[in-house]
Amino acid sequence: MSYKAVFGQIMREYEASRHQAEMLFDERKKKLYASQPKLQEIDLTIAKLGAKLAQYALASDQANLEETRNQISAAKQEKSALIASLGLQNLAINYRCKRCKDTGFVQNQSGAATHCRCLKQRLISEYYSLSNLDKILNEENFDTYDFRLFINETDTIEEKSPLQNMQDVYQLASRFVENFDNSFDNLLFYGSAGLGKTFVCHCIAKDLLDRGKTVLYLPAPRLCKLIEDYRFNRESLTEPEEMLDAVDNVDLLIIDDLGAEFSTVITSAALFDIINQRLISRKHTVVSTNLAPDEIARIYSERTVSRFLGSYQLIKFFGEDIRCKKKYLGTRI
Repeated sequence: MSYKAVFGQIMREYEASRHQAEMLFDERKKKLYASQPKLQEIDLTIAKLGAKLAQYALASDQANLEETRNQISAAKQEKSALIASLGLQNLAINYRCKRCKDTGFVQNQSGAATHCRCLKQRLISEYYSLSNLDKILNEENFDTYDFRLFINETDTIEEKSPLQNMQDVYQLASRFVENFDNSFDNLLFYGSAGLGKTFVCHCIAKDLLDRGKTVLYLPAPRLCKLIEDYRFNRESLTEPEEMLDAVDNVDLLIIDDLGAEFSTVITSAALFDIINQRLISRKHTVVSTNLAPDEIARIYSERTVSRFLGSYQLIKFFGEDIRCKKKYLGTRI
């Protein structure tokens, strides 16, 4: 299934959910009106007053506008009192998402329609399914974190063992998730290939997704291709445009394998804009790279490097490549 087809299918599901919620509400309301005619009478009064309010507004009749508003307010108070006396819950439609009322869209501060948080995460989840990342997250998470893969011999340079280091990383990543709503943090994992950086990224992504946060995971080469295709080759864009919007707006952006991308002036500038914008809007970001900090400084612009060094917690991974151990032990990390 293509990305565009996924979007169309999701919107049809939203429409069906909205229709179902409204149909159930109408059925409940009919039963309630039959047993409580006074409630129907009040609702009809509110509807008639609403029509009058619109007429007075068009005629700029301020005196009648004010009087009608007061009448509507009194009728609503009467309705609330009646509902309370009957021991009923509010009579609102039970949409799955109260923010967008199962439309998938909300108005931003400027009044423009934007994707609701629920739609953003639904799209991301479906895009993960297309890339099989959802299966990876089910296999690579905090529950499958296997410390047997790391040696417990002190590294003379780092002054602790790879095992101790990964235990520290586990605690740090867990705190990052636990404090996600209360603390603004950004992480940069660095070290040689095969040490578990991507695995820890997956752990964080899985836990936050399970908590209802919007998370977007993108390898750096895929992010840069998305940027260039959107700018120069939009007609044959393979990724959905929603992905580029999500880069700025998701609760957590994970950029994996920074440095593996083919860097150009365009992508370097775009990377800075992404990093900087997310810092300004206080949106969390996690970056992983095989590059050491001095290598990052040589490859990327001074502005980008300053953001990493000044606003990210740098976490070093060290030890031996554990991919062979994974195969031997039959585990994943």
